Amino acid sequence: MSVNATLNAQDQHHDDGHGHHHKETFITKYIFSQDHKMIAKQFLITGFAMGFIGILMSILFRIQLAWPEQSFYIFELLLGDKYAPDGVMTPDSYLALVTIHGTIMVFFVLTAGLSGTFSNLLIPLQIGARDMASGFMNMVSYWLFFISCVIMISSLFVESGPASAGWTIYPPLSALPEAIPGSGLGMTLWLISMAIFIAQSLIGSLNYIVTVLNLRTKGMSMTRLPLTIWALFVTAIIGVVSFPVLLSAALMLIMDRSFGTSFFLSDIYIKGEVLAHQGGSPVLFEHLFWFLGHPEVYIVILPAMGLVSEIMATNSRKPIFGYRAMIASILAIAFLSTIVWGHHMFVSGMNPFLGSVFTFTTLLIAIPSAVKAFNWITTLWKGNLQLNPAMLFSIGFVSTFITGGLTGIILGDSTLDINVHDTYFVIAHFHLVMGISAVYGLLAGVYHWFPKMYGRMMNKNLGYAHFWITAVGAYGVFFPMHFIGLAGLPRRYYTNTAFPYFDDLADVNVLITLFAILTALAQLIFVYNFIASIFYGRKATQNPWNATTLEWTTPVEHIHGNWPGEIPSVYRWSYDYSKMNKEETDYVIPGQDYVPQNIPLQPNEDELSH
Repeated sequence: MSVNATLNAQDQHHDDGHGHHHKETFITKYIFSQDHKMIAKQFLITGFAMGFIGILMSILFRIQLAWPEQSFYIFELLLGDKYAPDGVMTPDSYLALVTIHGTIMVFFVLTAGLSGTFSNLLIPLQIGARDMASGFMNMVSYWLFFISCVIMISSLFVESGPASAGWTIYPPLSALPEAIPGSGLGMTLWLISMAIFIAQSLIGSLNYIVTVLNLRTKGMSMTRLPLTIWALFVTAIIGVVSFPVLLSAALMLIMDRSFGTSFFLSDIYIKGEVLAHQGGSPVLFEHLFWFLGHPEVYIVILPAMGLVSEIMATNSRKPIFGYRAMIASILAIAFLSTIVWGHHMFVSGMNPFLGSVFTFTTLLIAIPSAVKAFNWITTLWKGNLQLNPAMLFSIGFVSTFITGGLTGIILGDSTLDINVHDTYFVIAHFHLVMGISAVYGLLAGVYHWFPKMYGRMMNKNLGYAHFWITAVGAYGVFFPMHFIGLAGLPRRYYTNTAFPYFDDLADVNVLITLFAILTALAQLIFVYNFIASIFYGRKATQNPWNATTLEWTTPVEHIHGNWPGEIPSVYRWSYDYSKMNKEETDYVIPGQDYVPQNIPLQPNEDELSH
């Protein structure tokens, strides 16, 4: 079916039925909704709920690292007598907290919470579509995500404890149920949860790809798409390419655990007894895991890059600098991200020549990343900056992306990486470049598109307080980690008191923990602002940011179908800002510095003469 035929059928379906929609019940409107805007809210709120569980876990293990083997009432209250006898955290519970924290933040918050929310909200609105290609599949995608969240959280309550092999779940710890307490039922639930999560991700990604390719409105060529859509579209493609590999690894791990196979196991001894596993290799699992694990970093960061590009252009009142170069860099990052997974495995006994190949391809990613950083800075240069909370978080994103990215050059070089592998230097690097940057992109997107989601404005002053405390706190947490990492402090140790060499670093761990608690408390400002604004915020106008893209042409009151009448056509690219006193002022209100995409181009003199 052609694009126009698809659009016509889509228009016909909605236009004929708008006045005669069957009455939606509470369940069909808010729970099993097929409206992409409602599904976006479901992803966002579920992602936030999981995020706060993940943050709470990080605070618990940061307290343990700052004051090791001391008794805390909060441990006893939240972990119980088994995992914190007399308020002292056990090594098993520390490993479990680290494992589930990493899993929740990487997959459930920064993948589904960020990409799921804004792909659903923005793709139909910004390309001029009534809804996703399949509203039903979209609904199924969210509910699979919800089920996977419930299973992951339920693993916290099983008797043997949740998975404890780290979020990368390397065998043999994850493959032998008897290896450690967290290798039992908790690990099985982890694998089931992730299998369902991967299914939802694939369903969602295919839906996003088909929608962008087939349902663009008249005039919306690929080179007129906002950079948000390019980023979300390419992210979906990366997901479809790489997530099935993790699914295959999870399925083989389940078979090793339950059916006696030896994909990842060989020559295993437990208490002097030889197990009947031969011929497998845990390094094979590492290859399969990181073939998803490295593209996953970009599945997390690319949507944030797209959101930040849009917000910066809008709040600089300038066209985005180097639009086509930005698209090219998104495509280059997507390609390179799938061929560099081996840089996570430099210490696994890899052939040095192969290591040099992975080093070369890893360092190449610096080029498209630098293109994006320079283009964002040039967009800000001499712009008429509107420093609202969304803009501040976008600028914060560029800062953390650059500072975190610079340490990636060290970790991407096989000879340098060996010295700091599995130290806090690695923690500092990926939390800044992926974790904090993606969270900043998510928060910037929420502040910017909140009026579109809820029809109200968030409190700007609370937004400023939220940004500055978070920005200072995030650097306070992760900047010192570079130095304790260079000093050799290993990650995943629940205490370092057994090593006198690290005694001098104990005070730094206390400082990091205090900043972590401050940053976590700052998020309560955001939660209050978010919830209060939904009910009591100032009512939003149709286009509160004076933006050019199509989502701001829809009415403030949501309707299923987005536009009450005909879908607007597109006549120009997404970033026609700084148009005041130019030749196109006939088409805008005097003094207005932007031209929306749905405003026709000014006719030339030949057309006027006819």
